[in-house]
Formats: sequence, C-alpha cells, structure tokens
Amino acid sequence: MPHALLSFIVVAFSAHHVVASPLIPRQTIDDSVILNYALTLEHLENAFYHEALAKFDAKAFTDAGLPPFARGRFQQVADHEAAHVAFLSGALGDKATKACKYNFPYTDPKSFAALSAVLEGVGVSAYTGAAQFIANKDYLTAAASVLATEARHASWVAAAVNKVAGWSGALDVPLSLNQVYSLAAQFIVAGSCPSTNPALPVMAFPILTLSVASPGKRSTVKHQGTTDATHIAFFTGLFTLFAPIENGEVTLPEGLTGQVYAVACNSGDKVTDDNTVAGPAILLFEMDSNGNLIHT
Repeated sequence: MPHALLSFIVVAFSAHHVVASPLIPRQTIDDSVILNYALTLEHLENAFYHEALAKFDAKAFTDAGLPPFARGRFQQVADHEAAHVAFLSGALGDKATKACKYNFPYTDPKSFAALSAVLEGVGVSAYTGAAQFIANKDYLTAAASVLATEARHASWVAAAVNKVAGWSGALDVPLSLNQVYSLAAQFIVAGSCPSTNPALPVMAFPILTLSVASPGKRSTVKHQGTTDATHIAFFTGLFTLFAPIENGEVTLPEGLTGQVYAVACNSGDKVTDDNTVAGPAILLFEMDSNGNLIHT
C-alpha cells in the first residue's frame, strides 16, 4: 500500500473525537446485546458504502487508478452490508438499535478503498472476539456466516483493489467489545445516535497514536489517556506481544505483518479493560508475495 494511504489510515483512526456510548455497569452480555453490538457496526459499514458510492461513479474509480470492476464489486459489498443490517434488525425486532450519523475521512475512491480494507478487517476481529458471548447456537451459526462474508470482503479489497496480501497471517485477531467500539466510535458524530437506542455495555478508550514505523524500529507514542502507560501491547493473530515504553517511544516487535492492533496499557503480560490506558491503534505492515515488507 502506498505510504500516503498508510499515513491516511493512521490519521483516520486518530483525528476524530471519541463518542462514548452509555456504559451500564455489570450489564449481562446476552445474545440481544451482542446482536445490537453487531448491528451498531453493520449500520456504520452500511452508511460508509452507501455514502461513498453515492459520491463516486465508475469514472471516478478508474480515474483514481482503481480497476474498472472495482465500483461494481463495491456495490455488491454495499448490498451485503445492507442485508446484514436487515437481517440483524429483523432478529431484534423493536429492540434493534438504529443508525447514527457518521463522518468518514476519505477524500477520493483510493482513500475510500484503503479505509474499506481496514474497516472490513475490524469487522472480522469484532465478530471473532464477540463469538464467545453468543449462547444461542442458531445465532452463533448466523454470526459465523456474516464473519465469513466480512473476511471475504476484507481479502477482496486488499488483494484485488489495493494490490496487497488478502490476509495478515494464518490467524486473525479477536478484539474485545470495548476495543472494537473504541475504533468504531471515532466515526460516529457526537450526539447523533437516536436517544431510543438500547444502551450497550461498552465504552471508548482514549485515542492512541504511534508514528508510522517498521517492525524492529522505534516509534513515538502519544495518547489522550489520563494516566501514564508502561507498555504497548501488539495484537497479531492470537498472540499479544509487549514492548516497554521508554522516553515516549517504543520499539516495534520484529515479525509483525498485515493489520496489527496496538494498545497502551499498564501491564507487560496481560491486557484488560482495567489496565488499558488508550487504543487500539491500527498499524499496517503489508508484505509482498515473497514475504518481504513493502517499503514505499
């Protein structure tokens, strides 16, 4: 992915105000909560595609250097996201959360495609992380079906449109409810969600920013948390790698590939909501077909 687009992704996930959903202490996380959590994300994705495709016609996509088939395929992805919204809304009935207003920072079809790949990757991590809370087996099967489609979207956008690997490795990252909401909330316009929406037991962590760097290199650490962090935890696949923060910098672990998530925390061996200071931040380390880091 070109350096400009990589920088765009980093900025896109650090330049917006965080909108915290009402937090209900000790609320039971049951199937309806998880379905509304998923619907919250699907509303966001649905709006993302609907708004972009209304702005950019097929010529705008090809003028931006994207393949001639790109817009038509993105329309199919948009149709899938609309179907996910309808499916989850139908399952929840009058308890279904409604869409908010959103602000997406793309400026053209190319930056839209870059952000699409990241959002689809977050969707995969969201469903993967939330699966543990689903009790109803029918719902679990349905969630697995949606997850598979989101993963197909992410792979297609990355490989066919952005010309990078369609995966980050052998395993994907499961993110917690609060970690995903912290990313999603950065695109929700403050005060725009209907007051009748069911409150979710989620909260948004403060924003974390790491300067763009390569694995094994030093990166500056900035966050909006109210306490100091001692470590950055890097989520890659099912593994969490910890690196100490020293003088406002951290050395990125070797071997990071694809879409990696970073959290600032006060622990060197475990990440919890209680010891999280800020994040997640999203880092992209794209590889060529020989497994070499793409430097641009």
